[in-house]
Amino acid sequence: MSDYKKVKDYMTRDVITVDHDMSISDIKELIKKTGHDGFPVEKDDKIVGMITASDILIRDLTPTVSGMMSDDIVIANEDLSINDAARVMFRMGISRLPVTNENRKVLGIITNTDILRSHIERSTPEKVNQFRESIEHLYGFKTFLDNKDIPIDKLKPTQDKVYADELEGRTYEIERGLAEPILVVKSGDKYVVVDGHHRLVASNQMGKTMINANIITLSEPVTLGLEKNAQINGINSIDDIDIIADAQHPLIAIISSLRDRNTIIKK
Repeated sequence: MSDYKKVKDYMTRDVITVDHDMSISDIKELIKKTGHDGFPVEKDDKIVGMITASDILIRDLTPTVSGMMSDDIVIANEDLSINDAARVMFRMGISRLPVTNENRKVLGIITNTDILRSHIERSTPEKVNQFRESIEHLYGFKTFLDNKDIPIDKLKPTQDKVYADELEGRTYEIERGLAEPILVVKSGDKYVVVDGHHRLVASNQMGKTMINANIITLSEPVTLGLEKNAQINGINSIDDIDIIADAQHPLIAIISSLRDRNTIIKK
């Protein structure tokens, strides 16, 4: 499961904070300059509120941040689990959560995007067990589950393409030791990749020779359907996987299309 992942693993540490007596005109310039729409507000090196573009639009105009900021804020400790942070943000209806130490000094900020990134492409126990049960039911023999590091050059991929934008996220997780194991089926002396091609390609690009995997070993050798499809499509090694850099991931395209057709209200 993923409860061991902490806010500190995914939060943005390079956070721009503003002082409580900063002028609103300076805040507007900061929004234009950085592209950010919200900033933690500090007084005497402690967080006292949040100022957002929405605050400036909906509140009566005052000269300084202290009169425009929201001071009824929720803050998080950096050791809070990602899942608990997600629950808090969902229940409170907030899109960002300042992270502080015990003295309320801002250490970072966690956003909805960070939460989403932490949940993408996970080989959860449920996913592994479901696939394992499907194989046993389909072929009628037992399987065995193990977890260990496997040489990357021994793996047979079954996916013909990955997306450059998603590779960035996988690289981020690998660098911080947060990547989930990939899912592999061992049939005879073959290691067939079922899930985790972005993690595999990212690891290879980073020069790694080993990758951690959940391995479902078949008691009898068999050629899986996805392996047959890979062979038909000429996918025999990582070198045969195309990296799509000039197109967004299909999910992003769908979301973009929906966004064009609907009005999105940002909190």
